[in-house]
Amino acid sequence: MNFAMSCSNLSVISRGSRAWIVAAAIGLLSLLPATPSLAASSNWALNEGGRMRLILLPQEADGTRHGALVIEPKPGWITYWKEPGDVGIPPAITPAPGAAYTVERVGFPVPKILTNGDMTDVGYDHPVTLPITLKNAPDDTGVTLSAFVGVCQNICIPFQADLSVPPDTDGVANAVETALVRAAQAQVPPGPSPEFHVVDHQLGADHRELVVRLKMPAGADSPQAFVSGPSGHVFTHSVASRGTGGETVLTLPIGKLPKKYKIAGKHWGILVVSGNRAMETTLAFD
Repeated sequence: MNFAMSCSNLSVISRGSRAWIVAAAIGLLSLLPATPSLAASSNWALNEGGRMRLILLPQEADGTRHGALVIEPKPGWITYWKEPGDVGIPPAITPAPGAAYTVERVGFPVPKILTNGDMTDVGYDHPVTLPITLKNAPDDTGVTLSAFVGVCQNICIPFQADLSVPPDTDGVANAVETALVRAAQAQVPPGPSPEFHVVDHQLGADHRELVVRLKMPAGADSPQAFVSGPSGHVFTHSVASRGTGGETVLTLPIGKLPKKYKIAGKHWGILVVSGNRAMETTLAFD
């Protein structure tokens, strides 16, 4: 692939059911006219490989404002997870220069491993909705966010757009938009739980192998792990084995790390997927 330019507990609703909810909400939204925009939505930004738009709900009592970035790659195109793999562009969502509001959080649903020849990407080959949380963005203030994503087919095309949502003087959420944002939030993997968590982790002294011990739900399928290390590094190949006390042990080969990389004090992310369950947390290294 070459560049044209260089929550809730997932046992309650399966990932398949959640994906259906998101798809249905996107379908309803896409039936509405592209212009003018809905009361709390931007217009669609268009690109050779797809389109995207911003949705915002009314401000919450605690001052936060929830919303979502809707990314719709065209059929045959893909877009990326927060760590994209061998080649790719991770999504970036930033406020307009000088804005008082901030982007506090961007959520990502469970991605896929996508292969193209000898290249491996991590992302989505279907429409994806990324839930976002803003602070200091009252309803009576217009919001502009710069969204920068990659969409790829045989080449990767950077897709940048300034997405503007006008002031919402009514403070009343559109039902379709609300359903889409809530469904997107439900797609984000939850953190650890007593029945599904990392027990221990150890990176070898030569930094060549990571061993992660997991407490898994009873009867869980063999897990798939996505480990995001230094920026631009994601590790997805793992071998599962049975440990003491019924734990699951994942062994991941670690590819080349940055020169003179020091692991002490670093934090890596890990997403573990098992059937219709998923869990996401952080690996801290002493």
